Amino acid sequence: MSSFKVIFVIGTLLVLQACGFQPLYGGGKFNQIKVEAIPDRIGQILHNHLLTALNPKGRPLKPLYLLNTNLNEGSTSLAVRKSAFATRANLTVTANFNLIRTLNLESLYSGKSTITVSYNIYDSEFSTLASQKNARSRALREISHGISNQLGVYFSRFKG
Repeated sequence: MSSFKVIFVIGTLLVLQACGFQPLYGGGKFNQIKVEAIPDRIGQILHNHLLTALNPKGRPLKPLYLLNTNLNEGSTSLAVRKSAFATRANLTVTANFNLIRTLNLESLYSGKSTITVSYNIYDSEFSTLASQKNARSRALREISHGISNQLGVYFSRFKG
């Protein structure tokens, strides 16, 4: 490797180090969030996704924050055959969440994460249910990513 390449690599590393780059989730605040229970089966699934995203090492013993989440789900038909039977549907899942400081129960951040996913409606009821279940699973996974992204941005801007 020529000396020019070595100097270039070292210079690039120094510039990147000096620019103030910080990882979005590097603050360590996520492991201090207690995810409150969410009602219904879809709430349990979202709760588990949030636990995986926010508390991968286990629930905090003395959490600094509480995360309350309300979940809504709706479905609309899209493509309709001449026989008036739908062949495709959209599933919209919306999560409204609130980050609360446990010390004084002060609301620090409220947000909303919404996603719409599509699924096929088949002649077989079992196939349609499987397709809808898959769409719901994809939606809840994306909702948990949306919530963790918003919380990451909040903690990177405000020290909470």
